[in-house]
Amino acid sequence: MAKKPRTPPPPRPVAKRPVQAPQRRDTPKPPRSGIAGLDRRWLFGGGAAVVAIVVVVLVLALTGGSSSNSSSARGPAIDWSAIPNLQKGPPPWGPDWQQLPDRLQLLGLSQLSAEGTVLHVHQYLVLYVNGQRVTLPPNVGIYDNTFITELHVHLGEPNIIHVESPVQKSFDLGQLFGEWGIRLTGSCVGNYCGKLSWWLDGKKQTGDPARLVLADHQVIEIALGKAPKVVSSFDFAKYGL
Repeated sequence: MAKKPRTPPPPRPVAKRPVQAPQRRDTPKPPRSGIAGLDRRWLFGGGAAVVAIVVVVLVLALTGGSSSNSSSARGPAIDWSAIPNLQKGPPPWGPDWQQLPDRLQLLGLSQLSAEGTVLHVHQYLVLYVNGQRVTLPPNVGIYDNTFITELHVHLGEPNIIHVESPVQKSFDLGQLFGEWGIRLTGSCVGNYCGKLSWWLDGKKQTGDPARLVLADHQVIEIALGKAPKVVSSFDFAKYGL
């Protein structure tokens, strides 16, 4: 006799677990602080602005906030009262080389046995005093063929300044005028004082021309009194310079 199949009991009901609603924080999360909480766009934009401000401040500090008409480099001021035996008469003025040994140390220049070759640049000087053209004479900076200085003027090349140094350093126009024995300030040339105007490569300048740092192929024009026609160029190649 066959056995009747066993009917399985019905499944037991599973108790439903109540769903808990999300709990609200009683204490709000503190806001982020410091760089981590900054908006990245603000961070990068603000950083760029700070860099731009720093660059502007550095430029103004280095240039003294000067405008384009006084942008040429400036050297130290010369104490003309300390330079012995300055020429006091009217132009034309000679090279006054006899006084060189007593002036060089005060001007920061040296007695050289030969022209320096590390720094070798040239400038052209145009000088007027009360409407009269004044020549920068040969042999300024050359002591009776015994020694030569870093700044000098050769025979056959009046008004052309030679800067020839055995070391790399800056020289300014006032050192040359100091060798020459001619005081140069923002209002005086020699013993003549008044309204002084000067130009560099044809561009009007301000300040003391004696503090102009000399660079290659500059055309320097200085006029005490009546301003002449401005010279903006010179044929240095004619002299092989």
